[in-house]
Amino acid sequence: MRTVQAGVKGLAFWLWELGLRVGAKAQMADDQDHVGEQGAGDSASTDTVDAKPDRSMFGSSIFRKKKKNGSTQSVRTPRDRVPTYQYNMNFEKVGKCIIINNKNFDKVTGMGVRNGTDKDAEALFKCFRSLGFDVTVYNDCSCAKMQDLLKRASEEDHSDSACFACILLSHGEENLIYGKDGVTPIKDLTAHFRGDRCKTLLEKPKLFFIQACRGTELDDGIQADSGPINDTDANPRYKIPVEADFLFAYSTVPGYYSWRNPGKGSWFVQALCSILDEHGKDLEIMQILTRVNDRVARHFESQSEDPRFNEKKQIPCVVSMLTKELYFSK
Repeated sequence: MRTVQAGVKGLAFWLWELGLRVGAKAQMADDQDHVGEQGAGDSASTDTVDAKPDRSMFGSSIFRKKKKNGSTQSVRTPRDRVPTYQYNMNFEKVGKCIIINNKNFDKVTGMGVRNGTDKDAEALFKCFRSLGFDVTVYNDCSCAKMQDLLKRASEEDHSDSACFACILLSHGEENLIYGKDGVTPIKDLTAHFRGDRCKTLLEKPKLFFIQACRGTELDDGIQADSGPINDTDANPRYKIPVEADFLFAYSTVPGYYSWRNPGKGSWFVQALCSILDEHGKDLEIMQILTRVNDRVARHFESQSEDPRFNEKKQIPCVVSMLTKELYFSK
């Protein structure tokens, strides 16, 4: 009898231990499933690399997570547009674009004719008009005329416009731009659009593209091995810096020459129009200008009979006070 009881107890203990093992394995399986689901879901909030993923190593579950009802939901990537961080372009007009094209200069300035600038003005007119801007070109403006044009533009009502653009094509020096009769500080031209002076462009992008020299230095370049050449929760009394929402795209960096081809136009404008024609309505403005930088840096080199000016390079320069991302599409 005792032997039978002992055998029964031993059998019960063995069954109990077996149950523990089965339960532990089931729990481990559940934990692993849980970890897998969490990893897929977390891809929307953690940093990811910009490189194209190797789909042979990672399943499509990285990019999609399954809902309980069996349907799939796309996981947002860092490149998705987030409306909170974009300028509102849903206005009746894209905005006004003023092109000041200075080709001829008074003798007193000592400046020569800017052959090729008409090519720039024509290409820019077509390019910005295709983006939806209301474009006007003004030729051979004096310093006073440039000041008056921009002052009057800043006093207009831009309530129905999403942004404003101005393009200056002229000779220049560091922080200065030439009118046909002399020089004027660039700051004096752009200051008309400060937030405290042009209220209808407050919190809207104000874009200035400047094709002009910024000094007399030359860039010799160096051989590389990489290959050939609206927040509803915000405090209603919050302030906006008066210098906010400006972008300055210069054809060259401070202190350097800016190159122009008499037959084709300036390097900067050629590259800018080319990239805008290709991607003006799908890339963000800083992405566009980064590609412009790359194109000018890699695809252009000066050719001159004067060895001092032969085989020189150029790199544009972007100064941004924009507070949101800018896409030229609604």
